[in-house]
Amino acid sequence: MTIYFYGADEAPYGCFSNFSPHPLELDGHLWPTAEHYFQAQKFAGTRHTDLVRRARTPLRAAELGRDRSRPLRRDWERVKDDVMRRAVAAKFRTHADIRAVLLATGEEELVEDTGTDHYWGRGRTGTGRNTLGRILMRTRAQLRAEQ
Repeated sequence: MTIYFYGADEAPYGCFSNFSPHPLELDGHLWPTAEHYFQAQKFAGTRHTDLVRRARTPLRAAELGRDRSRPLRRDWERVKDDVMRRAVAAKFRTHADIRAVLLATGEEELVEDTGTDHYWGRGRTGTGRNTLGRILMRTRAQLRAEQ
């Protein structure tokens, strides 16, 4: 079986969304959501990082992170998967309730059900990379091993 997820408000798997309201602590700061952390890291070491961290909503953080009037860090394409792995791991290690939801998925495939993102999700054709789903499954395996 495959578990599809997308919206942060869709029970029971909305917690797999980076927009879910689960704060995490990384790099000496509290981030309201994994999305805030991920988008801010596009500008690591600049004043834009804090601007994104303080965004009122994860959607606003995403908008700020996608705004190309701000200079994207040079190594972004090389580090973005690691940034996402750190955010997801921190989120599920911090919150026991959603860690239990993730672990309860067993060995099921997790797929971000978005028609607009072929990298992080399955994309319009269903043949996308599903990188976020893969990171969640890897995090699930690591958390299981730590138990």
